[in-house]
Amino acid sequence: MKKILVINGPNLNLLGIREKDIYGSTNYNELLEIISKKATELNLNVFFFQSNHEGEIIDRIHRALDEDIDGIIINPGAYTHYSYAIHDAIKAVNIPTIEVHISNIHAREEFRKRSVIAPACVGQISGFGIKTYIVALYALKEILD
Repeated sequence: MKKILVINGPNLNLLGIREKDIYGSTNYNELLEIISKKATELNLNVFFFQSNHEGEIIDRIHRALDEDIDGIIINPGAYTHYSYAIHDAIKAVNIPTIEVHISNIHAREEFRKRSVIAPACVGQISGFGIKTYIVALYALKEILD
């Protein structure tokens, strides 16, 4: 069974509370349940990590090597736009990674349209609400199979 690590960055722990008009009303624990259910259906073993701290996210990406993680789904939150350190960590571990965003970052403020993370990833999916994570699970399964 392929092992998928889902990493969520800053403020994603506040899903269902913050800016519901943008991020929806599904809370963080509900999101994890939805992802877990779909992962089970796809015969994927999924692990979760959330942090509001850049260094912790980098450390978690590094640990993925020791855990034989097959693929990563990352929602870097605001780090999307300026964390070259997360970009470098993804490149360093060389694990297929998909960047996801609940909102359509390309239809929002100008600063949100640029991702420094995306070039380190096999792809980027945004704008489909929490279903973005499900699309990423399907994509990683195809890539890894």
